[in-house]
Formats: sequence, C-alpha cells, structure tokens
Amino acid sequence: MDIFKEYLIYNWALVLVLIAFIIMLIINVFLDKKVIKRMYILIASIFLLSIIVFFEFYLGDINKYPELRLTLTAIRYSATPIIIALICIITIKRTNKLLLMIPLLILIIINIISIFTGIVFKYDEHGSLIRGPLGYLPYIFVGLYSVYFVVLSFLQCNRQSTEIIPVIFMTFAFATGLIFPFAIGKEYSKIFCTTIAIAIFVYYVFLILQLTKKDALTGLLNRQAYYSAISENNKDVTAIVSIDMNGLKIINDTYGHQAGDDAITKLVSCIRKSTKSKQIAYRIGGDEFIIICNKTSKEELEDLITNIKKNVALNQCSCSIGYAFDDSPNKNIDEMVKISDEMMYLDKSRYYEKKGIKRASNKDENNE
Repeated sequence: MDIFKEYLIYNWALVLVLIAFIIMLIINVFLDKKVIKRMYILIASIFLLSIIVFFEFYLGDINKYPELRLTLTAIRYSATPIIIALICIITIKRTNKLLLMIPLLILIIINIISIFTGIVFKYDEHGSLIRGPLGYLPYIFVGLYSVYFVVLSFLQCNRQSTEIIPVIFMTFAFATGLIFPFAIGKEYSKIFCTTIAIAIFVYYVFLILQLTKKDALTGLLNRQAYYSAISENNKDVTAIVSIDMNGLKIINDTYGHQAGDDAITKLVSCIRKSTKSKQIAYRIGGDEFIIICNKTSKEELEDLITNIKKNVALNQCSCSIGYAFDDSPNKNIDEMVKISDEMMYLDKSRYYEKKGIKRASNKDENNE
C-alpha cells in the first residue's frame, strides 16, 4: 500500500493528464477509429512505462534484486524509442511502419543482451548505473526517431503558423528529453513519462484545432480556412490561382468514388510539390482548389503555373488552371478570385473541346 501511495505522489500529474487524454478521445468527433485505437495504445504504453520506471528506481533505492532492476532498465531503454515511434505512426501520414520497427527490434535485442553482458548498461555493487560501450545507443535511437518525426511533420504540414508552432513545440519537448538526462541526471527519468504525456496531450489539442481547418482527404486547408484567410488583412496577397480537376465525374462514374479520391490525392501531391512556403493551397470543393500567393512576383507566379502543369503531366493527371495577379496596395481579392475563376473555366472549356467531350449540364459542371 505504501508503494502504491508513493507511486501516486510521484505520478499524480501523469495520471491526471492521461485521464484527460482518454476523456478527450472519447468525446472527439474528428479522429477515425484506427487513430483513436493507436492513441489508447500510446496512453497505455506511457502508463506502463511510468510503473516500470518507478519500480526500477525503487529497487535502486533499496539496493535489492539487481537482476530484476537490470530487466526493468532494459525495458525502459527499449520503451522510450518505441513511444516516439508510436507518435510517428499516429501523427504522420504514409509512415512506413516496417522501416520504423526494424531498428527498434535491433535495439530491444541489444538491450536484452546487455542484461547479461553490460554492453549498454550495468550496475555496480552500490547500485550506480555504469554505461557500457553502447551506453548512448538508446539516446541515439530516441534522437533519430525525434528528428524523423520533426522533419516529416514539417514537410507534410501546410506551412501555416498554426501547424508549424506545434512542430516547434514537439521539437522542444524532444530536445529537452535528450538533454535533461545528462544535465539533470537520473532524476529526470522519474518525470520523463509525465513530460512526454503533457507534450503529447498539448500536441493532440493543437491537432484537433488544425483538423477543424483541414480537408480530411487531402490534408490541405479547407473552405472554412480559405474564407478566414481572405477575410484577413490581404496586403501581402499578390496572386490567386484557381485549379479544377478535369474528368473527375467520368472517373467516379467509370471506376468508382475510391478511384476518384485517389485521383484527387494525386493532383494534390502535384500541387504540394509545386508550391513554396508563401503559396498556400486550399481545397474549396470536390475537385476545386485555390492557391493564395503571398509576396509572389509575376515571375514566381509563372514558375508556379509551369511547375503545376509539369508535375500534373508527369503523374498523368489533368486539371484546368486560371490565375490573377495584382501587386497594387488597393487590390480587391474578390475581383482577383473572379478573374482567376473565369480564366480557369475558359481553360476547362478548351480542354473539353480538344478532347471532343460534350460538356455536362450546369448542375454537373463543377464535378467535371
């Protein structure tokens, strides 16, 4: 009973955060069931790791059962990068799970071998930790997985401050997790689980806030985010690009809506490859997209259009494009959007005339 009481004293903040996390997952309406299930696994992993860490240090304080303590240390050194890998799997799209898990299996095997050989860690007769020749290997693994998470998160975000700030926050959390064990010492291990739980919970809150502005299929900012953007101070906006996918209705009718979704994501991939940080893409309809270009010159706008067309051709997609450029201080964004849309619909008309395809009725025109 005294051990349970001592555990709660050390980990009460962690328990509260994990309970709050579970409540948020129960009431959320944005994440799919697979992601929620992985979140529960992550929560359970952090909770179990906190128990392991507590008993590891408890055995160190009483200086008994050295073999059991070595086993708990091996689990702790293996579990930390596993938790970071789980975060990567949950938050980063198209993560190669096999490539993530192979290095972890190697680390687990090395840590198990270390129980008997001390190549990573061992304890002296006083119960003090002694690092072996591979003593820093677990930290290297944590560092590599942290860098992987940060780089992939940045590359896949829409380069808006609302998405970059959470990545910076997690970078700070991971960095402290790597530095503090050496700056503070073994005491940091006692608060590691609480630290990572708070970091993940805060990141989750940021994630939910982002999902209200993101398109679920493509990951681009959605119509709501677009209206919010054009209603703000638009002095930096110099160009608008309108994009509409060609032939989506034909794809849906012929091959099914899953094929249509695949075609849309392929087009979005082309748009992402073509845009720079100051050019923000939005999905405003089924096959309709708009790029708001901030501080973009006429030459940069032309390069953007050229790159989109080149990437689309390489990926065997088809889209119609229109644009409007105005770098004057008294620009009218609504008028720019109108000009851009008119050019895009003219481009679409030329596409169907060239293909010899009869245009659909106005009702279906937006899905062509």
